[in-house]
Amino acid sequence: MLSMRAKYALKALVFLAKSKDQGPVQIGEIAESQKLPRKFLEQILLELKNMRVLKSRQGKGGGYLLAKEPAQIQVGQIVRAFNGPLALVPCVSVSAFGKCEECLDFAHCGVRRVMKKVRDVTADILDGTSLEAMVVIEASETDEAALMYFI
Repeated sequence: MLSMRAKYALKALVFLAKSKDQGPVQIGEIAESQKLPRKFLEQILLELKNMRVLKSRQGKGGGYLLAKEPAQIQVGQIVRAFNGPLALVPCVSVSAFGKCEECLDFAHCGVRRVMKKVRDVTADILDGTSLEAMVVIEASETDEAALMYFI
């Protein structure tokens, strides 16, 4: 399940992607427009800044901006940073691999094989979706129209 931290990070980033030509955006504006708790959002934005996904400007007219173009920021990077590995079981994780203690036959385990497929498809979607794509998806009228962006 997507954590609230990951969800709020994505919501804030999409908002900043939509606002990219308007200059720095203050935390309060992001929090209010996206209905996110300000204190929680402050921590998330600081983490995104430390990841070099965001940059900030101090003083009058200051706030947060994307450090890269929206097309260069992949959803998968954000989800992994805030949620951890995409894999549902450790034996298929790319970044946190570990054999399951109860596994009797790693090579033929049906659970592992299915969960690997789930991980691969999930990674393909998240790593193949940029903030720019999310902006387009949000502007589409239907789920089907949003999905057509990827075909």
